[in-house]
Amino acid sequence: MSSIRKIGQIRRVLDRKTTLTLIHAFVTSKLDTCNALLPNLPANELMKLQRIQNIAARITEKATGLTSTTSLLRNLHWLPINKRIHFKILLLTYKSLSNSTPSYLSELIHTYTPSRALRSQNKHLLQIPRFKTQYYGRSSFTFNAPTLWNSLPLAIRTAPSIQTFKTALKTYLFKN
Repeated sequence: MSSIRKIGQIRRVLDRKTTLTLIHAFVTSKLDTCNALLPNLPANELMKLQRIQNIAARITEKATGLTSTTSLLRNLHWLPINKRIHFKILLLTYKSLSNSTPSYLSELIHTYTPSRALRSQNKHLLQIPRFKTQYYGRSSFTFNAPTLWNSLPLAIRTAPSIQTFKTALKTYLFKN
């Protein structure tokens, strides 16, 4: 929070590009660190992170408190915190499926193979594991990755390249 305050104090002498660079270096990078571990964070804790992002957006755009943060985030092409978390998990999932991650991550994700021939077998779905403890099991990457992946449209799940996947996913998350 202190870095946002310091950037805000010198904002009037900075141009937009420099401000964006500072915000990405000192704020956004910290918001994105390990955010794949945060999908089931309580709403009040997510709101704290969202407030930080909103302040960063206001400073970057030199906006007053009356300006809608939703429009500021959209102008900056920044996803809200909860969707940033989903983006990170889905990106890790895509990379795992295309063998672009370490084996310990790829081993956590299993494709869905039905026991008999079904129409859903060619939809690139992932198997959602079952857990004995609901709270801890549902907060894991092993559960969240397939759940989020299976909710994506088929066109995004079958993207031919990582860049195409990122673009389509970000557009999808902005619209939904």
